[in-house]
Amino acid sequence: MPDLPELRLRFQRFAHTTAPRAPLYSQLSTAIADDSDVIELLTSAPEQQQIPVLFFAAVHSLLLAGEGPELAQYYPNLAATPLATDPYPTFRHFVFGHELALRDVISRRSTQTNEVGRCATFLPVLGLVAEEFGPLALVDVGTSGGLNLLLDRFSYQYLPGGTVGMPSEVNLSCATRGNVPVPHGVPPIAAAIGIDRDPIDVCDDEAARWLEACVWPDQLDRFERLVAAIAIARSDPPDVRRGDALEDLARTIDEAGRSGHPVVTTSWVLNYLTGDQRTQYVAMLDAIGDTRDLSWIIAESPAETPELPVPTNDNGKHLTALSLVTWRGGRRTARRLATTHPHGFWLHWEAPGW
Repeated sequence: MPDLPELRLRFQRFAHTTAPRAPLYSQLSTAIADDSDVIELLTSAPEQQQIPVLFFAAVHSLLLAGEGPELAQYYPNLAATPLATDPYPTFRHFVFGHELALRDVISRRSTQTNEVGRCATFLPVLGLVAEEFGPLALVDVGTSGGLNLLLDRFSYQYLPGGTVGMPSEVNLSCATRGNVPVPHGVPPIAAAIGIDRDPIDVCDDEAARWLEACVWPDQLDRFERLVAAIAIARSDPPDVRRGDALEDLARTIDEAGRSGHPVVTTSWVLNYLTGDQRTQYVAMLDAIGDTRDLSWIIAESPAETPELPVPTNDNGKHLTALSLVTWRGGRRTARRLATTHPHGFWLHWEAPGW
């Protein structure tokens, strides 16, 4: 179990990394890093989940449920005009006033950021694969609520690059650099299945609220498009199944692959596996690729997932690399295509010849 100094360091790092686009969480993290009593609450989580984002999501979930109206006045997604005074005294008072509820949420929940913005970075790669094979069969690993399976129900604005897709309540804007192969249209999706160890049922109000709680309150654009994506999903729920990345992926690929070329997608999920598990995961896909053509789109941090077949020259930086691994006739090829924003706000294409 991490000790308090290690958890303190995690809040310090989180304060630094969130400063540009999440100033509320950055300010709170700075204060928490000097408050051992608050830090100790995070030890209620399983070891792999003892991270600041889980702690803040637990607080956020209670606020979304209507608790703590005084603290909610500091949250940009909950207050029309957020208070500009120091939020920490009110935050601390709320935390210890709801300690049992927070410990319960922290102990049984895990971070499940269903970031639909990543669809904007997947789409050009899916277009390339569709040019080769036609209709695609998506298998999204760590799918949470399965919202990224709805990518053909969203519209996209690439800057530059133009508009892709039909008008939608979810419009994803992505700044581009380099020769991004923006498709003329959304590629045909013949099947879409998501698997997750602990899937979210977006038709359940409490479960949907947890997805919303995992979004940072400063980021109104992310919050609003998530709410809109949940509304689309409720009208036509995606095919989401409880399953394990190692135990259930092969049979899911086989099922989906009956409808089109199977494409596995992973985005900021494999960093939660151990190194040995990632090695097993790649070996499993290699075994499948020995028997059929297969594609795998990866949006992960190479620094946190060194076992993946992702070419990198990032020198240990925690960047999000967009890569495509293909198995054609039993031969594996791995290509690093781009560096992206982890939430899909920009895409810097690096691969020549595409």
